Parts: sequence; C-alpha cells; structure tokens
Amino acid sequence: MTTDPAPQPHATAEQVEAARHDSKLAQVLYHDWEAENYDEKWSISYDQRCVEYARDCFDAIVPDDELRGLPYDRALELGCGTGFFLLNLIQSGVARRGSVTDLSPGMVKVATRNGKSLGLDIDGRVADAERIPYDDDTFDLVVGHAVLHHIPDVELSLREVLRVLRPGGRFVFAGEPTTVGDGYARSLSTLTWRAVTNVTKLPGLGSWRRPQAELDESSRAAALEAVVDLHTFTPGALEKMAARAGAADVETATVEFTAAMVGWPLRTFEYAVPPDRLGWGWAKFAFTSWKTLTWIDENLWRRVVPKGWFYNVMITGVKPS
Repeated sequence: MTTDPAPQPHATAEQVEAARHDSKLAQVLYHDWEAENYDEKWSISYDQRCVEYARDCFDAIVPDDELRGLPYDRALELGCGTGFFLLNLIQSGVARRGSVTDLSPGMVKVATRNGKSLGLDIDGRVADAERIPYDDDTFDLVVGHAVLHHIPDVELSLREVLRVLRPGGRFVFAGEPTTVGDGYARSLSTLTWRAVTNVTKLPGLGSWRRPQAELDESSRAAALEAVVDLHTFTPGALEKMAARAGAADVETATVEFTAAMVGWPLRTFEYAVPPDRLGWGWAKFAFTSWKTLTWIDENLWRRVVPKGWFYNVMITGVKPS
C-alpha cells in the first residue's frame, strides 16, 4: 500500500472554504475526516446483514448465467471508502481476491485494515478514479458503491474502468443517487436536522441535544458533503454515458422509494442526537422499517412508480471481448 501522510481528524472552517473551490481537495478532506467513523455513521458492517445487502445488489443486475460461474478471480473496488462493497462481495463468494482504491488516504487505510481483519486477500492504493494505477486487462470485475457521483469526469473514469478490465470483464456500480431521489432525500434530511436541533433546545430536552461543538462539526461535514456530491443521474443518461465510454451490454436498475423517504430522516435523526440516547431497540426498529419498506417498494411501488423516481440507481456493463 502507498505510504501517505496521516489524515487530519477534523476540518476547520477555513479548510472547508478552501475545498469549495477544489472538488478533489474536498474529496480528500471530507473522506479523510470521516474515515475512522464512517462505518459507524452509515451502519456499515461486515457480517451477514451487509454481506446479504451487497450480494443482493450484485445479483439484482448481473445476468444469472454469469452468477452461476462465480467467483471472479480478481476484483477492484473504485472509490472504496472503508471497503464496504468489495469486502462483503468477496465474503459472499463473488471474488477470490481484490484491490481497493480511493482518493482519500484515510479511507484506503481503513479499507485495507478491514480486509486484513477479515482475513481477505486485499491490497490498497491511493488513486484518482480518472487515472487508475493498474495496467490494461488486469481485473475480471470492477465494482463501486456510491462513488460515481463524486467523480468530476464520470465518462473518463468509466473509460479507465474498461481499460483495466480484461476482455469480457464486468463492472457493477451501485448506490448512485437519482436526480429525483436526491431531491426528496436532501429535502427530508434538511427538514429533520432543523427540526431536531431546534426542538432539543426546549426545556427538559437538553439531554437529547448534542454538544454545540459536535453540531458545528456536523454542519461543516454537511457543507463539505454538498461540495463532494457532484452529480445525480437518470438511468437513461447513465446508460448513454457508459455506452459512450465503450461498454457493451449496459443495464441499469433502481431501488428504494419509500425506504429512502423514511430512511434518510431516520439516519439524520440518529446523527443529530447523542449516540447514547439510542440503543439496540432503535437500531432494530430502523433496520426493520427499512427492510419492510424495501419489500413494499419492490413488490408494490415498482409496478406504478417510474424507474427514475427511485433513490438509488445501479449500472453494469462489460468490456467487449
């Protein structure tokens, strides 16, 4: 793994302001800042719950005949974060070994640490998704989760993905925000944050209010998050982008409608109050609610709601043989 300076644990208001004018600086600053607490913040785990979630995403968009031929030999995760997608896919039997890359040294550090703690064959590199530091025809599979919307030139990155794939190799990107979905998710999150941080000022509710320093830090993180989220997508536009990059057999699928409308306010509420106020009962309620609404989305709303109204879009394609 490339040796890089240790990431800063926090970002100052001055750093946040500087990052507004440099999207890649913002990516490094925000993700280094979040790296050590990212799994906790987003309820990421490497047990059955998230192994099944990652595998369900993968199975939902990859053809059945290809699934029967698993595992792939070597896989790459682009914009790996803490390694959530690839590490859980390897645990589910999708690939034998993997490499993780991210623009953030802090995220690569955590992802490789997570891989080692799981006993997986993982290596990591700090890398720009627009210039992937691997030779042509290196990987059988390239994956990413919630990464494309952070990349300035998505089509250039997809060309790089196809370059490092072996002929016939596949890419799968999941967790990308749709244009409509991002609109209602951000609105609901903002309303929830304002409501909770104001209601907890009332007499008798002080124990439900985070210290002001933590709220200020969260606000700076939110400001950076708005800077690093560069794109939203419609399924059709994303398909055309992948086709222009040279991919074949391009397909998209969307997930989460009411699950996102409820999930984002619940997640925002969790982040707005002290962690010790919420216990296992809350975590079980939140997860069960999301699972139930996801089932309703798949079995009811998918029949009547336009594809582009769902919150997350996934895309796959192959490198022509």
